[in-house]
Amino acid sequence: MNFAHFTHPAEAFHSVNCRGKLLDLSAPKIMGILNLTPDSFSDGGKYMEEGSALLQVEKMLNEGATLIDIGAQSTRPKAEFLSAETEILRLGKLISTLKKEFPEAFISLDTFYADVVKFGFEEGIDIVNDISGGNFDAEMFETVAKTQLPYILMHSNATYGAMHDKLLEGDVLLLLNRYFSKKIQELEGLGVKDIILDPGFGFGKTVDQQHQLLDETEFIGFGKNPLLIGISRKSFIYKPLGKSPFDINEETQKLHLKALEKGAKLLRVHDVAEAKKTIDSFLQL
Repeated sequence: MNFAHFTHPAEAFHSVNCRGKLLDLSAPKIMGILNLTPDSFSDGGKYMEEGSALLQVEKMLNEGATLIDIGAQSTRPKAEFLSAETEILRLGKLISTLKKEFPEAFISLDTFYADVVKFGFEEGIDIVNDISGGNFDAEMFETVAKTQLPYILMHSNATYGAMHDKLLEGDVLLLLNRYFSKKIQELEGLGVKDIILDPGFGFGKTVDQQHQLLDETEFIGFGKNPLLIGISRKSFIYKPLGKSPFDINEETQKLHLKALEKGAKLLRVHDVAEAKKTIDSFLQL
């Protein structure tokens, strides 16, 4: 694709409104991952108890995270499919507890269920992070619009069962931009004001397609919305290298730096301290 005349509007946005509290994106921020799951691929079962979850959140905030992304359902390949009711049971009172213990933190809720968003909103979440782009629950977009929370719009395939299938044919950047354009128009038509884009690394894309998206990050959404990059411990990095998800920090941080140089504003990570070093290095360039 020829984008020779495209200029990235690096200062097109500085913040998103989270319940009246502004998340400043004039410099990149870190989103730390908190999985309340027994079967997540790299940290399943570690933070299901409230005590361990609170300690992990405190650690991530001390290491430089601004946002904490809480998920009660694993979306790795062949993970157990859970109902909204089960997600809500797993979340319990953790969100409201975190808001009391760490009022400075922004809490993002990783779910594709509208009912879980409603529950999370009452508990105090600041952002909705939906891997399905509204595809898995017909009420999601209208629910987000009613809450007026910022919405992380991820690219994925249309159904839960197919979300990891390699279905994209043609130029992956062009396909993503068409997807985002349609979804953004729908969300804005409902009154959603703050939309963050997530290309969906690890979801239904080949290794080559994912590296293309990293090479062309500045053209995803044409810089009109803040961009989240979630490549932490993803198989497209470690499998071609014959390594484990825990042994690719150097490679991951090089890719993080590339994404930051091309306009990414949020890094969703397991290893907050390492990502903080990368952002600090980027800001010194």
